[in-house]
Amino acid sequence: MSVQAWSTLLIFLSFALYIGVAVMSRASSTKEFYVAGGGVHPIVNGMATAADWMSAASFISMAGAISFLGYDGSVYLMGWTGGYVLLALLLAPYLRKFGKFTIPDFVGDRYESKIARVAAVICAIFISFTYVSGQMQGVGIVLSRFLEIDTTTGVLIGMAIVFFYAVLGGMKGITYTQVAQYCVLIFAYLVPAFFLSFQMVDNPIPMFGFGGELADGTPLLEKLNNLHGELGFASYTDGTRAHVDVLFITAALMLGTAGLPHVIVRFYTVPKVRDARKSVGWALLFIAILYTTAPAIAAFARANLIQTVSNQPYEDVPEWFSKWETTGLMSFEDHNNDGLIQYVGPDSGLKNELTVHKDIMVLANPEIAGLPNWVIGLVAAGGLAAALSTAAGLLLVVSTAVSHDLLKRSFKPDISERGELRAARISAGVAVCFAGWFGIHPPGFVAEVVAFAFGLAAASFFPVLIMGIFSKRMNGIAAVSGMMCGFAFTSAYILWFKFLFPESSTPENWWFGISPEGIGALGMLLNFGVAGAIYRLTPPPSLEVQQMVDDIRVPGSFRTEMNDE
Repeated sequence: MSVQAWSTLLIFLSFALYIGVAVMSRASSTKEFYVAGGGVHPIVNGMATAADWMSAASFISMAGAISFLGYDGSVYLMGWTGGYVLLALLLAPYLRKFGKFTIPDFVGDRYESKIARVAAVICAIFISFTYVSGQMQGVGIVLSRFLEIDTTTGVLIGMAIVFFYAVLGGMKGITYTQVAQYCVLIFAYLVPAFFLSFQMVDNPIPMFGFGGELADGTPLLEKLNNLHGELGFASYTDGTRAHVDVLFITAALMLGTAGLPHVIVRFYTVPKVRDARKSVGWALLFIAILYTTAPAIAAFARANLIQTVSNQPYEDVPEWFSKWETTGLMSFEDHNNDGLIQYVGPDSGLKNELTVHKDIMVLANPEIAGLPNWVIGLVAAGGLAAALSTAAGLLLVVSTAVSHDLLKRSFKPDISERGELRAARISAGVAVCFAGWFGIHPPGFVAEVVAFAFGLAAASFFPVLIMGIFSKRMNGIAAVSGMMCGFAFTSAYILWFKFLFPESSTPENWWFGISPEGIGALGMLLNFGVAGAIYRLTPPPSLEVQQMVDDIRVPGSFRTEMNDE
């Protein structure tokens, strides 16, 4: 069968699986809609957490970024993996002991403030929409290429699928759907990696193949460095980013991971606090399988692209090249009219004639390497699984923020459970529509857009959560002031350099040499600074709240025992 036929078949089967799981696990109460009834097994929850966290940025864009940026792309790898470890050790057990459904719920109760809860809701919605735009963009990219439809239509199809199982099943439906999506995405990521590793370095394990030797005895990375040097690119294994920018991007991604609302809510779907810890461990294992494979995928893809297209006659390009050209994500412009594809870097002294979007490298890699058509179709299904799983989790955050935190806990406390469930589903539907719009009009490549969301989470939620757990003296006025200052500063910086004046986004114009992707770490420091200054001038929280802080930190406290029953 053709690539399109295989892709259509595998995508259709995966969609049917997700819809079937959603129908069988439909939510019938608000507890099932918000936290899947609180009875998910730790292994199942770990798998669902991994799928929720490993978005289109992990599956599609991270290896693509590393492929093009080389050493500089490792900031995404270090930041996201390190951030999950930070979340697991520093926040997850304590938040689970607290026993609330959402971050705004924690903020509102811990800081005794309706204003704090509403401010947290605003931040959660903004962060979720920024993050989900990258996921819907990934859906559009996959469907536009492999089903040969336009990107807008691809996004609309993705919206319809997410709408169905997010609105119908809530967290219960999303949890078991994400288990299926994890199985699809990890299988789809590993199969071509095994093929490529064996093909290039005669070692079927990509983690080891990354450091292996090619058929002529040349180490793969040395070959890539030589190819880069010949074409005028920076050495693949050398970094060109300023050290301060690498530090701040990595920190923003790490701290943003620890403050992501759609990941934190996962620790409430298991029965006990100890189960939350177990599910964190399982999730780390499931995540590590993909993240230890990504650098190898990146290196294989880069080597294959350069050797396949550089200095090749344009009239002889393979079919995959033409197919990607129709999506607008790859283009060739013959500046010297010699009919050859001149793919060169800025230090070559020549003008580059080939433009390749970072987000297509993982998807196009099996085609470039000439792998079987069913493998190519499998990668398409895996990319969709990664994007849809995270999109659903983010949309549930928006839905829960509106129905539970705004309506139930703030403005309409007497709303019935049925009314709250209806409001949750309506808000999820509206959120899907907004997500689709952002997917059609994305502000950057997938990993970059997701990095902005992580920066916003680092600047807003991370300090509030840390201070709320580890400082009895921190009060609502100080915490909200810090959160809003950090969030406003980070948002303004990103808007200025990425949307209002993108032509000025250069290291010379950045504050302290920090790029928009890393500014969230500086926003986080501002958040801590403002909150630390204000809390000394304002009264402490009530004794009840101070006792609550002690309870969630002390093993074996009455609160823990109640949660473990």
